[in-house]
Amino acid sequence: MKSKLHLIFAAAILGFIGNGCTVSEVIHAETSHLEVASLQVSESLLLDVGILHFDAGIPEENEVEKTRIYPEVREAEARYLPYHIKTTLQGTGFWGAVRVIPSAAVATDVIVSGQIEESDGEFVTLRLKVVDATGLFWFEKTYSMQTGISSYAEYRDKTQDPYQKVFNDFANDLHSHVMTLEPKYVARVRDVSELKFFSDMAPDAFGEHLAENENGYLEVQRLPAENDPMVDRLRQIRERDRLVVDTLNEHYANFYYGIALPYEGWRKRTREQSVAYRQSRKSAVQRALIGAAVMAGSMAVDTGSSSYSGYRAKRIAQTVAIDRGWRTIMDAFQQHRAAGIHREEIKELSESFVAEAAPMVVEVQGESMRLTGTAEAQYESWRKLLRDIYETETGFSDTVQVGDPARSQQPSG
Repeated sequence: MKSKLHLIFAAAILGFIGNGCTVSEVIHAETSHLEVASLQVSESLLLDVGILHFDAGIPEENEVEKTRIYPEVREAEARYLPYHIKTTLQGTGFWGAVRVIPSAAVATDVIVSGQIEESDGEFVTLRLKVVDATGLFWFEKTYSMQTGISSYAEYRDKTQDPYQKVFNDFANDLHSHVMTLEPKYVARVRDVSELKFFSDMAPDAFGEHLAENENGYLEVQRLPAENDPMVDRLRQIRERDRLVVDTLNEHYANFYYGIALPYEGWRKRTREQSVAYRQSRKSAVQRALIGAAVMAGSMAVDTGSSSYSGYRAKRIAQTVAIDRGWRTIMDAFQQHRAAGIHREEIKELSESFVAEAAPMVVEVQGESMRLTGTAEAQYESWRKLLRDIYETETGFSDTVQVGDPARSQQPSG
């Protein structure tokens, strides 16, 4: 009786596996509505927003086989995602100029920084932080979502990124926060932003116009006279600085639109492979366990019988069960191997993506600037040039040139 229960239990579990024990795949991703201005907002209440290059979130000891975090792809995402946040914020009508900035040294009213905690085409988690020019911390929050099959469908609205819910949620939170601020404070933030630029260019003249309070926030000690010719000149120089930052944004735009298609293709395929990999691993483990259970149950069958025909029937049943158990285990190994193939394909897709998303070059005043990890140093060089221009009063040209994207060539195969 005990042996029959073993076989019945094993057969029932095998039937359960055979009926398909797989991971359910999300069809439609979560969405959220983006709040937009119904009326034109007064210019005096519009704050400029600067979005920094994200922290790629690559572990110091990154084992790609375990984390499936490909450094080159993450670095590309760290430039791509901030620009999409820029386009999302611009579309709301609640902000002034929204720019991707190469350094926190850029004098702007609000600065957004972030870290990519997860991004594999299926799941995304971004941790975003916001501070204003006074140094006041607004908020820091983690935004996550899971994409679905429809997120990458051909019929979808192509203006909406597969990760759009994350961007919409952040834009809505940013607007909700600024609405809690008094108009006087908004004006103060704008003043501090301008005076920070002035004091950086001319510390002797404007270094004492700002001071830190007991909480470590910048406060205006006094405002310069509006008819001061030095103020007018510094405002002109600040416009030049904004022109360079805008030029850098054109370069970021070239990068953003240049990699849009291959990046979406990469995310779509890695999502498919991640789902398949997860399904394969779960199914493989289950099949291996059930195969072992079937074999154990089959080996425990008492084949003793008072009749030859009964003995033969039990031996045949045992042999069939053992064979099925072995085939289940071997099938588990094959599925595990297929999961490894999926990971290799993810790696190949990542390498292909990196080849199509090489850094680009921008020419500013004849100086070559690469939008890579050295962009901050390059921008600092530009700021030094601005100080020299102010000090020597030589003036400077309007010439700001953006070079064409310089993409590395994929190796021929």
